[in-house]
Amino acid sequence: MVNLKAPHHPVISYRPIQPSDLEVLENIHGELFPIRYESEFFRNAVNGRDIVCWGAVDRSWPHAQSNELIGFVTARVVLAKESEVEDFISFDSSKPDQTLVYILTLGVVESHRNLGIASALIHKVIKYASSIPTCSAVYLHVISYNNAAVHLYQKMSFQCVRRLHNFYLINEQHYDSYLFIYDVNGGRSPCTALELVTLLVTYVKSLINLMVAKLWKNEDKKISKWPASKESSYLLPVVQNKRSITAEVARCQYL
Repeated sequence: MVNLKAPHHPVISYRPIQPSDLEVLENIHGELFPIRYESEFFRNAVNGRDIVCWGAVDRSWPHAQSNELIGFVTARVVLAKESEVEDFISFDSSKPDQTLVYILTLGVVESHRNLGIASALIHKVIKYASSIPTCSAVYLHVISYNNAAVHLYQKMSFQCVRRLHNFYLINEQHYDSYLFIYDVNGGRSPCTALELVTLLVTYVKSLINLMVAKLWKNEDKKISKWPASKESSYLLPVVQNKRSITAEVARCQYL
């Protein structure tokens, strides 16, 4: 792989990864990632065996390098019921063929970063996932110290739903991972902090209205003159019942 500097006006093009990309794809992975992948992973990727992938090339490079990868994304279709994110999506047990797309690796060579290539590759995956009728979400893991990747996925409206402790083991040292999800085809991942607060407020309001309605029915017309101490006692069940609503929305985890 020739290490050329990016021209001032690169012409980026995207295409499916091909068998001829095997060596370059393996070399880029080795340069970018601390995790080593088996040779079988790359053979499956370039031959489309259980892995789908797209590459980015710079057409402004000299002809010999104009079709050489400068970025890539690899992904796999998985059954939702067999995935680790079943609890974070709107999984319908009556549809056992429901699927997800899991992003395996994503990378761009240093000379071509900050050109929107990673975002464009992610959009390729999202478009692909959206074309599968049974697919409800795209998901991925990001090592906790990769702030640039975390920012990228947040900017692209992925939701961070969980922090997984000691997920990676690199050079005999453990690292945490963030789990991100992006909904497609009407799928729905866990609620955001705002949605959680809204749900709790709505629940409390409806409970208060129900209590007031019962009180009006049981008390005389002078109920508006309740002493303050009695009013506060009627609100106690609301506080206690917050535990039950919290349990119902416990799956809506967020950071």
